[in-house]
Amino acid sequence: MENYQRWLDWAKELQFLSQVGLTYSENDFDIERFKRIREISAEIISYYSEIPLEKVKDLFCNETGFQTPKLDTRAVIFESGKILLVKELNGKWSLPGGWVDVNESIKSNIIKEVKEEAGLNVKAVRLIALQDRNKHNKPVYAYGICKVFVLCEKMGGRFLQNIETTESKFYALDELPSLAEEKNNIEQIKMCFEAYQNENWEVIFD
Repeated sequence: MENYQRWLDWAKELQFLSQVGLTYSENDFDIERFKRIREISAEIISYYSEIPLEKVKDLFCNETGFQTPKLDTRAVIFESGKILLVKELNGKWSLPGGWVDVNESIKSNIIKEVKEEAGLNVKAVRLIALQDRNKHNKPVYAYGICKVFVLCEKMGGRFLQNIETTESKFYALDELPSLAEEKNNIEQIKMCFEAYQNENWEVIFD
């Protein structure tokens, strides 16, 4: 595991440096060299993570500009002391949420994702946590992700069939289903319960 992590860290740094080089270089020869460095980083990541090379390239090699972590928003919604989870196509359960789209803010993205995945209209109330995903969730990804947990208030609506989730349900902490742990694990769900129960909650950030 330690060996895997070191190679992953090296590959991530190579990816970052190559993308910066591609962003700011004007010399054609330098651009070709940086493209090859980016390809090498993708090959390393594919080899050690067993993720297909084409998928790694799709994640890395299509990006432009200065590389920064991606934003992943997760909505925390309670009803009668229970937390809302949605069932994904693979049968695992997660907090409603997803990548922040290019034309959305964190707040508007949370509202949009809940509507799409759970059919609910919500009001975003307050931040619970900003987490470096690779410090909390497995497997470790080859790119940075900032996970944003937001406490929301249910305003209405109902679950509707959609292309991302098959069901939604409120769960007590002691009756949680099988979680999509790459998105939210038991420690993060416990954190959400604690934040909901504490009016003086202070935002956690890595």
